[in-house]
Amino acid sequence: MTEFEKTNPYVFIIESLDFDDEEKQAYEGEIISRILSISNIEHKYYYIRTKREFEHFINEFLESNYRYLHISCHGNLNEISTTLDRISFQELGTILGDKLDRKRLFLSSCLSTNKSLAETILSNSDCFSIIGPNEEIDMDDAAIFWSSFYQKMFKDNDRYMKNDKVKEAIKTLKEFFNVSISYFASTKTAKGWKEVNL
Repeated sequence: MTEFEKTNPYVFIIESLDFDDEEKQAYEGEIISRILSISNIEHKYYYIRTKREFEHFINEFLESNYRYLHISCHGNLNEISTTLDRISFQELGTILGDKLDRKRLFLSSCLSTNKSLAETILSNSDCFSIIGPNEEIDMDDAAIFWSSFYQKMFKDNDRYMKNDKVKEAIKTLKEFFNVSISYFASTKTAKGWKEVNL
């Protein structure tokens, strides 16, 4: 059964920033949401401040049966952050659990898309892939990068994202915007995963 037959090909965005970003109104996820609206791409956008809210909307994501989860927040090599809380990769793996089965995770969070995260998520779920920056990235670059990615993918095929097309789009955009992006994908072996060469 393909991803198309199991889930809805829509984007579910959860965003959380620190107070300085809120004051500057640097809402990357909201910008992406507006672009998706202009492009008539089905999506939901939620802004949160706590881990409890994060857990709530991850359950909403599961109930929506949307295929693409986009998380926009601060992070580092070991955790991501909401406005008021930190979420370790281990906690994140527990929260997400099987909610990413047959779905894709797009993580717009500095430094966080690394092998440690991939091991935690992909070894314990049937998630198709995790894609995001592995170094620091400016919010303006991130907003334009992800908006361009979704625009490209949905213009090409609004029913599903083929692995080769995802790789091609990410590779082109990372070179164009000069940002460092990692792509981890599940393999056909039991609970296996690999880093995709971009």
